[in-house]
Amino acid sequence: MIPHAGKEPGPQGGPVPDRGRPRPRLGILRLVIGALAMLAILAGLSLPALAAAPAQAAAPTPNAYVTNFNSNTVSVIDTATNTVTDTITVGAAPFTVAVTPDGAHAYVTNFGSTTVSVIDTATNTVTTTITVGASPVGVAITPDGNHAYVANFGSNTVSVIDTATNTVTDTITVGAGPVGVAFTPDGTHAYVTNENANTVSVIDTATNTVTDTITVGTTPAFVAITPDGTHAYVANENSNDVSVIDTATNTVTATIPVGNNAVGVAITPDGTHAYVTNQNSNTVSVIDTATNTVTDTIPVGTTPVGVAFTPDGTHAYVANRNSDTVSVIDTATNTVTTTIPVSNGPIGVAIGTPPFPSLTVTKTHRGAFVQGKRNTYRITVTNHGTGPTDATTVTVTDALPTGLTPVSLRGTGWACTRDTLTCTRSDTLAPGRSYPTIKLTVKASCSAPKQVTNTATVTGGGSTPATTTDPTTIKRGKCCEKHHHNGRHHKKHRPGKHDARHGAPSKQQPHHR
Repeated sequence: MIPHAGKEPGPQGGPVPDRGRPRPRLGILRLVIGALAMLAILAGLSLPALAAAPAQAAAPTPNAYVTNFNSNTVSVIDTATNTVTDTITVGAAPFTVAVTPDGAHAYVTNFGSTTVSVIDTATNTVTTTITVGASPVGVAITPDGNHAYVANFGSNTVSVIDTATNTVTDTITVGAGPVGVAFTPDGTHAYVTNENANTVSVIDTATNTVTDTITVGTTPAFVAITPDGTHAYVANENSNDVSVIDTATNTVTATIPVGNNAVGVAITPDGTHAYVTNQNSNTVSVIDTATNTVTDTIPVGTTPVGVAFTPDGTHAYVANRNSDTVSVIDTATNTVTTTIPVSNGPIGVAIGTPPFPSLTVTKTHRGAFVQGKRNTYRITVTNHGTGPTDATTVTVTDALPTGLTPVSLRGTGWACTRDTLTCTRSDTLAPGRSYPTIKLTVKASCSAPKQVTNTATVTGGGSTPATTTDPTTIKRGKCCEKHHHNGRHHKKHRPGKHDARHGAPSKQQPHHR
């Protein structure tokens, strides 16, 4: 990147004041020029606060997070419906975004405010803002989720963020104008593209030192590494090609011509293809990684930049900067199936599944129940999901079978009603934890069948409903046998022949002659 001394035309042809900030010479970052004009105009204005979206239960559906450079926001797209479900205000000129492996947080680089915004994906709110180097562009999360590496274009450094404390723990000097960052699958090395040096810096993440520097094409933008970690693909904007690096030797083994102004690059989850965005061609080149040849070219929106895949690899999402849209590509047919309007100037895109609760209910008892006596069921609700329950009420409902009547229903922290056999609570349950056990005491009637099945259901908390059954054996009780004997089998004694045979005096009336 070379600082410009004068003024340059913005996207609409208007002049942009030079603020002394380093500006990228390549097309991917030219948007900074136009965006700075907008920022200058808005400098004295206070933007209206976005209306808070209604709280929604987290669900196991991936979301696409799209940075909108010109509107200082991130659009959240539900990939199941391909609709924008939330818009989050972040720092100035957000550039790229990365989602942690557990899906709990998204890290957004703010080019215009020298910060990183940390988004809680469960609530879609910014929980932390971290100061990093000048003009941050690329960001990537280590495979273990413990660190975020941020490429600072304006200071030629990489900031290392501890994601547990959200503090910068190290700063690494790299080449001129770092843009993209990607990790090997084992997390031992980070590859950083240096746009103004036409190189890639290789960082040993154990020591946070640069161990190698690789010469690639002209103006390298973003980089992606194959799932097996054997190759890194670098999009070179001004040479309109992709450099393929063998990560074992850190040498370029292939150079693949693509469209005009290659910028973004992503590898399919199965590693078979690389998708490259071509800014000035308004296309995406599809590369077969086995042959390193372009097998398809897909028209998308205007000025495509970022690209990312859904976890199953069935769709690619492409951010189109100058058409304010996201193109959704079906990777089976390599056709655009949906175009989603977002905010102004979308650049970066990342996809992740937010943490979600998954409640289960278990119901147990000891031994066989006995007719005529009290017996106890124990009901336990556990969160087996990746995220905590939300604020909606958790309700446990029991359905007693014929022959069992409730005596008591209670559990610590639960509000229970015996008449309806329901218990409720609204406190948060963390992943891997259980609520206190509910004890349901019942009495088996003397007419209860030998085998019954009890059913319990849990709903709410942001989880899908779950049901369990508990088959129960019921034995005949002694008290029921006595009742049965007294009521049905005990007959009045009739004196007569039996008494006479044993010499007992007969109580029969004498026979009158």
